[in-house]
Parts: sequence; C-alpha cells; structure tokens
Amino acid sequence: MSICANFDVQSCQTEGRGHQRACEFVPPSNAWYYAEKKMKPMKFITPASGDPDAPTQNLVGLGALAAELASEGVSVKGLFARTGVNVAQLEDAHARISHRQRLAIYRNARALAKRSDIGLLAGARQRISDYGIYGYAMVSSPTFGDALMFSLQHVTMAGPAVKQISFRIDGRTAILRSHGLDTLGDLLPFAAEFWRSSTTSLFSRVLEAAFPSTRMIFPFPPPVHWRNYERLFNCPIDFNAETMEWHFNADVLERPCPNANPITAKICQQVCDVVLTEQPGDSDLVRKIRTACLNSPKRFPAAGEIAEELGLSLRTLHRRLAEEGRSYQTIVDRMRQSVATELLENTHLGIDQVAERVGFAEATSFRKAFKKWTGRAPSDFRSGQDKIESNR
Repeated sequence: MSICANFDVQSCQTEGRGHQRACEFVPPSNAWYYAEKKMKPMKFITPASGDPDAPTQNLVGLGALAAELASEGVSVKGLFARTGVNVAQLEDAHARISHRQRLAIYRNARALAKRSDIGLLAGARQRISDYGIYGYAMVSSPTFGDALMFSLQHVTMAGPAVKQISFRIDGRTAILRSHGLDTLGDLLPFAAEFWRSSTTSLFSRVLEAAFPSTRMIFPFPPPVHWRNYERLFNCPIDFNAETMEWHFNADVLERPCPNANPITAKICQQVCDVVLTEQPGDSDLVRKIRTACLNSPKRFPAAGEIAEELGLSLRTLHRRLAEEGRSYQTIVDRMRQSVATELLENTHLGIDQVAERVGFAEATSFRKAFKKWTGRAPSDFRSGQDKIESNR
C-alpha cells in the first residue's frame, strides 16, 4: 500500500498516465495518517537552476568539507581554487554560487583529498549551525515530519547537487528519491556521498538520536571504501541500481523534535522565506524591505508602512531606492512573483489560495498581475510545469 502523510489525498492522486501533481503540505493537526490510495512520487522542489551558471545557491554545508580537508593538511584555498569563489564567502550569509561552481568545488575536494571517502567523512561533520537559519528552522520544528517538509520546501538553501527531489510513503517506509543525476557525470558518487552523509547527520541532530534509515540505494558501482557506507548509514546498501533512493521508517515523521519551539520555528521560517526571494546584488536596504514585507501580518504592505517600520520617511525611502534604480513596487512585485511561482510549481494550492498568500484580495487581480510578470496565466504556468514533469 502506498500512502501519503498530511497531504490532500485527492489532490495527490495522479491525473493521467505518467502525470504527477505536486501536493499541498498541510501542517499536522493530528498524527500522520495513512491513505489507501495508490500514489506515485510527488514533486517538491527543483533545487538546481535551469541555468548552471546562475548564482542561486548559498554555501551552507561547505564549511564541513573545508574542515575535513584541513584535518588532512589540505589548504582551504585549494578547495576554492579556480572556482571563482573565495574563502571569505564561507562566512557571508548573502554569498551565492552557481551549480557549476559547486561542482567545481566538489571536483577540487575529490582531487585534493588523501582519502577516497572524503565525502562521507565531511558530511558526518555537519552540525545544525553549519546550515545556519535553515538548520535552526528544522531543529525547532514541532515534529520531524514538519522538519522534513520544511527542508524539502526550502532545499535550495541546503545546496543540493541534484535537479529534483521527490517524496513518497510506501507502507511503513518513507522514500526520498533524487532525480536529474545526469548533470553530475563522474562526480555522482562524491556528490551522493556528501549529500547523504550531510543530511543523515543533520537529521540525527534534529532528532538528537540516530536516524532510522532502512536502506540506501545508489546508481553506481561500490567504491573502494564501500564498507564505510554501511557503518555510517547503519542500514543495507544497494549499488548499481537504476535509481537513487533513501528509505527510512515512516514512524519517525510523528516523532516530536526535542528542541521544538514554535516561536523560534516561525522566525526562522520567515527568514528562510526572505532568503528564497533574495536576488544577487541586493543592497542592505532592499534586504531590509524584503524582511519587513515577509514579517508583516499583511504581507506586502504599502510603502508608507514599510518606511515607518524602517525608521525612514516615505520620501527618503523612495529617493534611496531611486538612487539604486529601483522602486518599492518592483521589489514587491518580484517577491510576489517569486513566491507565487514557487507555490504554483511545488504545491497544489488553488489559484485563489495562491493569490491570497501573495497579498491579493481577489484572484482576478492576481491573474492579471501574474500574466504581466510572466506572460502566462497562472493555470497555464502550472499546467506547463506538469507537462515538463510528466515528460521527464
């Protein structure tokens, strides 16, 4: 029996051969439930940008890779050599790198390491603080199920190397599957080791207990250090498979997080929402405006309210933005477009609900605005994404 936990079951049902709809996550009010409907893998997020050179990823988690290499006597500078990234960016929360730069860093790490299992060792070093606000949002979530859903919805902040991650529950087994592995080439084993090891460490720290993995599946031959896989992941390992999957006990989704704190979780999640709407080159003023907008009960309030929140006169706010070649309305519109696109791509919320979440009182106004931003109606945009997914 395949099942879906805390999702709209009817919405999760497939609507045709090979067609998958993204499912809306509903914050748990009861225990995770099990549906009798047969459901296929559900898309959550497309981590990697369509443009491999777009600076869309931050550097969280790479500090552990640098630390592991340093323990082997390898200079941190060597890790970033010829990548266009400098060491100082590890400490910069606003620094962004491209998918191609991340892979170049991985390639350097593999070449410089004195041990073949560098990816496993580096990932095992990860702490909550290595993931910054993303890690703190997870650790303060009510249950591990909440933490997992948050991590998937904001996975771009964790710097994944794969194109897409999907999630399903089959019987008592929860399954995470990685898609779009072709872009990794010969780096696939290293990227898989570092990602799985890092995430296992993060999940274990969120739970303050060993994570209950039941099987790891990899689409490549066993490496020379294959025995270390079973030691680290504490479960059976399959190599030379057709897919890359992570199976774990679904019961863990109900487990309360030991450090749950609703206030901290809400603050951290709001900050993460701000980060997802940030653009490379944003000034400090623009970042403050984004934060104030997303923290406001109204979401995207009038310019006068934001000016007051920032301790500026309305005239000063407009003048300073004009000096940057910006306007308050363009900033708000870009944020609305970013959030709306994310919701249309990765949830099954209705158009009315999406409109409300991005600050429109009426769906009609939202439809007009979205078409102005993208040249497409929201429904056409969503159906277009579904066709892309069904053809993959």
